[in-house]
Amino acid sequence: MKLNELRDNPGATKPRKRIGRGPGSGTGKTGGRGIKGQKSRSGVAINGYEGGQMPLYQRLPKRGFNKPNRKKFAVVNLGLIQKFIEAGKLDASAPITEDTLLASGLIRRKLDGVRVLAKGELTSKVELTVTGASKSAVDAVEKAGGSLSVTSAQAAA
Repeated sequence: MKLNELRDNPGATKPRKRIGRGPGSGTGKTGGRGIKGQKSRSGVAINGYEGGQMPLYQRLPKRGFNKPNRKKFAVVNLGLIQKFIEAGKLDASAPITEDTLLASGLIRRKLDGVRVLAKGELTSKVELTVTGASKSAVDAVEKAGGSLSVTSAQAAA
């Protein structure tokens, strides 16, 4: 086999439709757009337009509610904390606070606080102080022999 003998499988490619190239092409003159009207003109995009009828997205009721004062937490998994301890970026013997997590690069920013979740395995004995934690995360830390204290009055459960 030579490079000049390489071919795509039959039917794998189709030639592009050349629009507006004379009457013999079958798509000449109006180029498959019909005669007159908004859609025959160039520069028209009418997504969701229903010819003046109230569009579907406006006929349906609005749903849901976005809480204007909702809290956004930086989420940390126990497995990641363990990984950072093993890498030497976090000191397991010293108490771990939100500031130490920030300094180690485990979280990018605190937002409204740091919330610890129980994903992953924690083997080191650590003393954590954060804004929020899931019940399973608290259990996992205590099982490993450490302690997890939640600071703010509103514990994100």
